[in-house]
Amino acid sequence: MSGLLAVIGKGKDPKLVKELSKRMSHRGPDENDMRIMTNGSVICHESLSIVDLQTGKQPIQGTTNAWMVHDGEIYNYQELKNTVLKEYTFRTKSDSEVIVHLYEEFGYNFCNMLDGDFAFVVIDGDDYIAGRDPIGVKPLYYGLDERGRIYFSSEMKSIADQCKSFSTFPPGHYYTAKTGFVKYYRPEYEDHKKAVESLDLDLIRETLVEATRKRLMSEAPLGVLLSGGLDSSLISSITARVYAESGKKLNSFSIGLGANSPDNIAARKAAEFLGTEHHEIHFSVEEAVEMIEKVIYHIETYDIISVRAGVPMYLLSKAISEKGIKVILSGEGADEIFGGHLYFRNAPSTEEFQDETIERVQKLFTADLLRADKTTMAVGLEARIPFLDTTFLDVAIRIKTEEKQPKTYDGIEKYILRKAFDTPENPYLPTEVLWRQKEQFSDGVGYNWVDELIEYCTEQVSDEQLKGAAAEFPYNSPTTKEAYFYRSIFHKYYPQVSAAQTVRKWIPKWQDNQDPSGRANSAHVNADKEISKSGVVI
Repeated sequence: MSGLLAVIGKGKDPKLVKELSKRMSHRGPDENDMRIMTNGSVICHESLSIVDLQTGKQPIQGTTNAWMVHDGEIYNYQELKNTVLKEYTFRTKSDSEVIVHLYEEFGYNFCNMLDGDFAFVVIDGDDYIAGRDPIGVKPLYYGLDERGRIYFSSEMKSIADQCKSFSTFPPGHYYTAKTGFVKYYRPEYEDHKKAVESLDLDLIRETLVEATRKRLMSEAPLGVLLSGGLDSSLISSITARVYAESGKKLNSFSIGLGANSPDNIAARKAAEFLGTEHHEIHFSVEEAVEMIEKVIYHIETYDIISVRAGVPMYLLSKAISEKGIKVILSGEGADEIFGGHLYFRNAPSTEEFQDETIERVQKLFTADLLRADKTTMAVGLEARIPFLDTTFLDVAIRIKTEEKQPKTYDGIEKYILRKAFDTPENPYLPTEVLWRQKEQFSDGVGYNWVDELIEYCTEQVSDEQLKGAAAEFPYNSPTTKEAYFYRSIFHKYYPQVSAAQTVRKWIPKWQDNQDPSGRANSAHVNADKEISKSGVVI
């Protein structure tokens, strides 16, 4: 929805703050504004207008002297306006305004009332609060400069050269000067011992349908990412059904190395079945490698899988944005919730399987969510992630672990999710799509992409450079030429140690080959054979 920047403290030149905010103008190409507070603090907002296109300009003032900036969407804003905030007069029709009034009504203790994806800052005189959504769908960074001023920003690029130290704002927390960081999101599922709920396929289906439905809130054009994999296809199917209720046709999008890439083939089948207005994007390896530097600049990471997937995701997002779409639904999160990555097959125990699903959900903000948000927002497009709805997470993660493990179902990953939507009387998807094996996005766009990308990176880095990598990059040192190439580009834009420390490498467990590609797992081909038979072996 936007980019926010807040500099709290006296003496920072407002013109400079505005220039720093403009580094994120891609996040909000529709309009921007700035507010200088009476104590010298400054807040800025780069807006992508999605809800309340006419009056929702930010920063938004409360009923007193409190001002707020917000990135994201609050899906239960109307309910809040009708209940706990019914005595307040609203200046806008924006979902964002409820945040400043919740602060006025409840002080710091209101984040658990918000159902949505958000990063926000409220400033009220010398008091302030910053907060981030439970899973970290929306990005947020914080830092301190040499004068003790504190910064909050949607992207690192606006504060990296201004702060002596900075870091990623933890999801599920709020921060105030009086309390420091407070963890407000404490779900039961964080304890693997709470995975005791009996399997209820209807409840899985109903909560995911509702999670998707609420994310269709938009006054701007909306579409879906349809890779042809299980996760994006389910979200597309649910959305297409909701759209059909009002006689609307859904725009769907896929990308690949030509028409015969695994994702494009599967997406075509799904789109034909769902009756979407489907758009197929093709790219070449040559075109993609030219985008690597731009993508690393935007996604602010050197994590290998994030870059591999980020380049085609950026190319796809650019094509979607050029068609006038402002909101896109995506399927991130299902593999982490249900243990869908192929390495989960090798989990040594049910406890370790469950702990890994929990940790992967908690760490999504360092990888898939970071990549999904920043590749889309780089071109003024907002991604929404139904699988990470907190109500759905409460249902899915607390199901008995044995019900989620592939070994329970002859190696079929995400079996219970597939089975929940296997409704022959009113099918959500074609059988071959519903039971398609897991393909990571960077693989599914075309196997040649990763292979030729590694080859390209290898050609750019000498043996001598790689040998000196540990001395050149002592923190999180790259160990392959591909990793060195990405790290060098990242360092060009973000040379600070604090910047390097924001990155977490995604490495699969319980397999010999540590490459994050799904094809690196020995189960890849075997699973393909098993799942091809699974349409009848249910």
